[in-house]
Amino acid sequence: MEKHFVPKADKEYTKADFQSDQMVKWCPGCGDHAILAALLATFPKTGYKKENVCMVSGIGCSSRIPYYVDTYGFHSIHGRACAIATGVKLANPALSVWVNMGDGDSMAIGGNHLIHAVRRNQDLNITIFNNEIYGLTKGQYSPTTKFGQITKTSPYGTIDYPFNPGELVMGAQGTFFARTLDCVPQLTTDCMTRAAKHDGCSVVEVLQNCVIFNDKTHAAITDRAVRDDRTIVLENGKPMLFGKNKEKGLRFNGRQLEVVTLGENGVTIDDIMVHHEDTEDTGIHMMLAHMGGDLPVALGVIRNVKKVSYTQLYEEQMEEQMNVGKYKCMDDLLNSGDTWEV
Repeated sequence: MEKHFVPKADKEYTKADFQSDQMVKWCPGCGDHAILAALLATFPKTGYKKENVCMVSGIGCSSRIPYYVDTYGFHSIHGRACAIATGVKLANPALSVWVNMGDGDSMAIGGNHLIHAVRRNQDLNITIFNNEIYGLTKGQYSPTTKFGQITKTSPYGTIDYPFNPGELVMGAQGTFFARTLDCVPQLTTDCMTRAAKHDGCSVVEVLQNCVIFNDKTHAAITDRAVRDDRTIVLENGKPMLFGKNKEKGLRFNGRQLEVVTLGENGVTIDDIMVHHEDTEDTGIHMMLAHMGGDLPVALGVIRNVKKVSYTQLYEEQMEEQMNVGKYKCMDDLLNSGDTWEV
């Protein structure tokens, strides 16, 4: 049983079909608005029945999303979205389950649940809203806050080394990881659509802006004046080119990646690395997820490999045991020994 077991719709949906009648209560300018819009645009593209979509969230600004999407959903508790989503998917594998968490919700209190959902390759679509701060609780530093940043809980600068969500996913043997920007909704929709079609655990990190407590935290790569030179949108099977005129590229130099310019020092298109999102080896994918500083930040689908999902293995195991075992249902088990009438 794979993700395509989720029933296909017998009609075409539009974005409006998935929009609830609830007032969206996020701060004006918050990146969450763009992520919600991308999700609403993604659902019709999946082709799944509306009643077979389930949203699960934890606690935080991002976790209000189930109210704003006209599907089934759980607004659960802090850090436990992956755990609850796992139960939902195992109880009803015909559901397309979407998990929405902030960086604090997913990688602090919920870190253990996240890495094991990824490790098991549980068939969940996880979106991490990464604004590098605790927004709802008013500005404490999170597991992704930049080293040295002054926040409400680090008045002299945080001395925590931050997580890189992509590296965390790779380290947990993840099969799908993508990264996008809240200010590029089409890229976000593309990443989410690809994630929905992935059989197994998909993680999409959205670099999102909190206008109140961490405004412009991603400005070094999101500002239109520098975005083309400081980010690279990866495409499977295509050379890793970036820059306003696609004049720059990535080359593997010994044991590290470096930026080169086409036409300089004899560099040609043949020197540029080609992106292979489906390679089993996590080495290059880990390096791409780590990029930043002198190297452009990698966007798009970084890793997408095939591996049997936990959901499929679980369903196959249960079916096998029902065929060979003496207990076919819960009543069989409860009536298998001595019984008393009270």
